[in-house]
Amino acid sequence: MTATLIDGNALARQIRAQVGHRTAALKARGVQPRLHIILVGEDPASQVYTRHKVNDSTETGLAATLERYPADMAEADLLARIAQLNADPAVHGILVQLPLPGHMDAHQVIRAIDPAKDVDGFHLQSAGALMTGLAGFWPCTPHGCMKMLESIGYELRGRHAVVIGRSNIVGKPMALMLLQKDATVTICHSRTQGLKALTLQADVIVAAVGKRNVLTADMVKPGAVVIDVGMNRDDAGKLCGDVDYEGVKEVAGWITPVPGGVGPMTRAMLLVNTIEAAERASGA
Repeated sequence: MTATLIDGNALARQIRAQVGHRTAALKARGVQPRLHIILVGEDPASQVYTRHKVNDSTETGLAATLERYPADMAEADLLARIAQLNADPAVHGILVQLPLPGHMDAHQVIRAIDPAKDVDGFHLQSAGALMTGLAGFWPCTPHGCMKMLESIGYELRGRHAVVIGRSNIVGKPMALMLLQKDATVTICHSRTQGLKALTLQADVIVAAVGKRNVLTADMVKPGAVVIDVGMNRDDAGKLCGDVDYEGVKEVAGWITPVPGGVGPMTRAMLLVNTIEAAERASGA
């Protein structure tokens, strides 16, 4: 059996088209949805990510502004700039690209963003909304994973999902989203004792550790859904995920590739959050 590919690029294109229609509807009412991205420092990966985010926004009609600052920018100056953007009614979404330089407190910076403009979904208020099932902005990466499961018509009720990765950005929000769909969820990490025994029981496995080959074919139940969130480089410098793709695809029922899987879906859900922020602000 060879797994069915869950094509993140194709699904992201559909979502961008939907965002484009919603953007056009707002613009017809005189509202220009606007995303503001702040990049501090010269991290190469962050420069690539922010460029893609601006390009995706432009494709849908969203106005995206990218502000770049040097790595030695004072945290107080960054907080002051965020306060200005919070107060600007023309700005609907604010994203501060992570990671930040070491002298900055990322938690403090995220807390400074108006929760109504927190399109990354990292604010404490956003996390509280996710925890309690209330309306709010879901973090983009796990939200994208959920959309991928939805796209294949997968019924999560009563299923066992294993999330490998306990970060606040992916692991814990992912577990909460799965729980809201009445799945049974085990959250662990790459050094969890008996990890293989857990994954062999799983109907859905989400690998989000940032470590190559953390999930291999002998750890996967035949027919399981495998979502690969990892972004790594192999020995040849080629982009790869956390999953041994070539091996696992021969066992799993569905699998996401790297690249072309979760990455484009993460960016697509940023656009969804931004257009929702604009709609809420305009009363749409």
